[in-house]
Amino acid sequence: MSTIVVVKKAGKACIAADSLTSFGDLRLSSDYDAAHDKIIRHGREHLGIVGSAAHQLVMESILADKKTKINFSSRLSIFESFRALHPLLKDKYFLNPKDEDDDPYESTQIDALIAGPSGIFGVHSLREVTEYKKFWAIGSGSEYALGAMFAVFDRLDSAEEIAAAGVAAGAEFNNASSMPMSSYVINLKKK
Repeated sequence: MSTIVVVKKAGKACIAADSLTSFGDLRLSSDYDAAHDKIIRHGREHLGIVGSAAHQLVMESILADKKTKINFSSRLSIFESFRALHPLLKDKYFLNPKDEDDDPYESTQIDALIAGPSGIFGVHSLREVTEYKKFWAIGSGSEYALGAMFAVFDRLDSAEEIAAAGVAAGAEFNNASSMPMSSYVINLKKK
């Protein structure tokens, strides 16, 4: 799957991801994958998605369409954007929203992290949106990444260094994550 992290510290936000794509037992490393960067830029925000490898290309297609209005600048605007995307994902991109029978809502099948000038956010499959104060991780290497970032957060000054520790731990201990890493640093708005 992946290891994707976001960190907020000292007026900066960082989003970082490993570079491995896997299809079951088949691994497609950055040595073979011309499009191995898992981070998508949209305006001043950056988005990292885990789950199906198709999600990234679908999201790139949606974001390239200027008619589709997407706003990732706040918790509510992210929710409204993903709410508006859901019928588009089903009708134009043939998303299968079926997940669990007892889910209260249809699933978008997407888990994502967003970093931008307004902060760091997570989006989950039922379109729940969380704003994080320090850091978070998603993907199959997330537990290792969270532990590593927790261990270094108070000792390191740089959001990028903390994010690198998280992705490195995910890549080291999770068989569906691998280096090299990509990372992007964003200046946060002063509040």
